[in-house]
Amino acid sequence: MEAPVVLSAEFLRERLLQGLEAEHVEVEDTTPGRCATSFKVLVVSPRFQGKPLLQRHRLVNEVLAEELKHIHAFEQRTLTPEQWAKEQEGK
Repeated sequence: MEAPVVLSAEFLRERLLQGLEAEHVEVEDTTPGRCATSFKVLVVSPRFQGKPLLQRHRLVNEVLAEELKHIHAFEQRTLTPEQWAKEQEGK
């Protein structure tokens, strides 16, 4: 029998940083108050340049393929470094 998989926001953050050569990653564990494991992520990577939203999300899903088998809900925002910089200027 397999041991249960324990996923943390920090573990997912490190996987995304390395797997997507990301410049910025935020991971929020939104499990509390829900019935199953759930996370919300923001990933900023130059690898998203020139890619439509669906392709960006597929890249994230590929990096977390094993982990997503154990996650009930997964919300993601994917931005290029230029989009992220522009967003930060507006704050």
